[in-house]
Amino acid sequence: MRCYIKDYPRPQFVRKDWENLNGEWNFIFDDSNEGERKKYFLNFPNSNKIKVPFTYETKLSGLADESIHYIVWYNRKINISKEIFQYKKVILNFEGSDYKTKIWINGNYIGENVGAYSRFSFDIEKYIIDGENDITVKVEDSLSKDQPRGKQRYKKENWKCWYIQTTGIWKTVWIEIVSKKYIKNVKITPKIEQVQLEIETNLSENDIENQNYYIETLISFDGQILNKTKEIINNNYYKSEMNIVAEEIQHIVKKWSMNAPNLYDITYRLYCEDKVIDTVDSYFGIREISIKGNKIYLNEEELYLKLILDQGYWKESHLTPPNEQSLVSDIESVLALGYNGIRKHQKVEDERFLYWCDVKGVLVWSEMANCYSFNDKSLQNFTNEWIKVVKQNYNHPSIITWVPINESWGVPEVSTSKKQQDFINALYYLTKGIDDTRPVISNDGWEHTISDIITIHDYRQDDELLYQEYTDKEMKVLNNLKEYNGKHRLFSNRYKYEGQPVIISEYGGIAINSEEGWGYGKQVKDEKELIERFTKLTKLIYNIPYICGYCYTQLTDVQQEVNGLMDPERNYKVQSNIIKNINNKGNIKC
Repeated sequence: MRCYIKDYPRPQFVRKDWENLNGEWNFIFDDSNEGERKKYFLNFPNSNKIKVPFTYETKLSGLADESIHYIVWYNRKINISKEIFQYKKVILNFEGSDYKTKIWINGNYIGENVGAYSRFSFDIEKYIIDGENDITVKVEDSLSKDQPRGKQRYKKENWKCWYIQTTGIWKTVWIEIVSKKYIKNVKITPKIEQVQLEIETNLSENDIENQNYYIETLISFDGQILNKTKEIINNNYYKSEMNIVAEEIQHIVKKWSMNAPNLYDITYRLYCEDKVIDTVDSYFGIREISIKGNKIYLNEEELYLKLILDQGYWKESHLTPPNEQSLVSDIESVLALGYNGIRKHQKVEDERFLYWCDVKGVLVWSEMANCYSFNDKSLQNFTNEWIKVVKQNYNHPSIITWVPINESWGVPEVSTSKKQQDFINALYYLTKGIDDTRPVISNDGWEHTISDIITIHDYRQDDELLYQEYTDKEMKVLNNLKEYNGKHRLFSNRYKYEGQPVIISEYGGIAINSEEGWGYGKQVKDEKELIERFTKLTKLIYNIPYICGYCYTQLTDVQQEVNGLMDPERNYKVQSNIIKNINNKGNIKC
């Protein structure tokens, strides 16, 4: 897209005046929690060096210390000229820091953020001095089940599919220079039938009184300007509707799809009187995801989902992608394997991942990292961050589904507890309140309550047994008459199947023989057996008439979990075209 800047951390909301603060920082462990008392923010002690945004547990950080440290500190210098401050502000952005993050600028406390997976920002302009400035960051983490942690272990060792913890800054840190009054965010909702955009704009607080402000919005496609509007802003929130194409222009609307991921450029300009004071470049896609009966549709065409589960871990950097190209390479590998989408599992990925899925036409199931306890604290921690995540990633056309909870994690008694059912139903309606354009799966895998799609997790390795489970005439699994796989019922008490689409959203997990590695079920001895089992399991899903998609576990091996189609170095275990041919067989619309 025209707005694209390599390594820019927020590719759907781009300003040109920015600086990347990744790289070498001073770093220290504070196991006794004495840093604030000793005022590290005024005089940072002699310390190690760490390469941000990689956490101390990873090799790319330069430390590779996998032990548990609950408190860590960072420090670095940046040079800023005070001359810009007559008309400008400086915003310090963190794309992700796990878990409680406190910030000091030149010894002045700025504020804190609680959470791990959503971005946060601070206006630091009034604390900046001319020339060299000091940034100090304290991050507190824990093994608590009350905080959203996804696949991060909550014990002091790995087991099954839970991995080494992530502590501290794990996504890009950066600053941007903005005007005294600036555009904070924009929410775009395409309306296909009307060929319009609904645009909701939030501005910063009004630092300059008694001025006239205008928003100019410009839409273009492939370099051709299609429409432009300029409207007065009376307060800090503004909602409008805009035709995508002006009446006098001949242009056939280009919808976004997997085979044709068309994207429109859009620019926002904020005016004070007749002067442009802020410019943001972005893009959008025009597409509609809908459900009719037990089928899913993309732009009114029936959609068969062929997803692969992706944990988003790398051998030398864990949750943090080594670089932007590593995200692109993983997406291209998914396409080479014949899948049309990715279930990003228990993680809110770097937003550059979503950009490249938008550009390459890859569908995304966006899933939140879960807590593992149910109490007032965990509910607040989870809900607060989930709201931020949905708002943050709303504009990406590649996201077609929201998944707040997986496999009853954090709601262990949801099958029978009305209180826990009320909570995940509240998450369903809360998500719909923010975004009514996408399906929501309130509890993926089993023990469903209210859900737009019914999802099944079944890792049995015997294809005949798996087939028999879901093709009985009574459809006992769907009608909540029995546990499936001998473990779970598909619906919680008081809930039943209402005719929704049904997807096998986790299956496979085939591991090649490994003495130390873990996988689902009996391991296969070699590549040949892996292909045979993969073929049988996938074909049987094709042959279940009411199933409208699947998600295979998983893209890569992760630490001790060895059931990926690629190893940790991203080498294919089976030639990609073999898997692609299997995925492309059957009467499948993609």
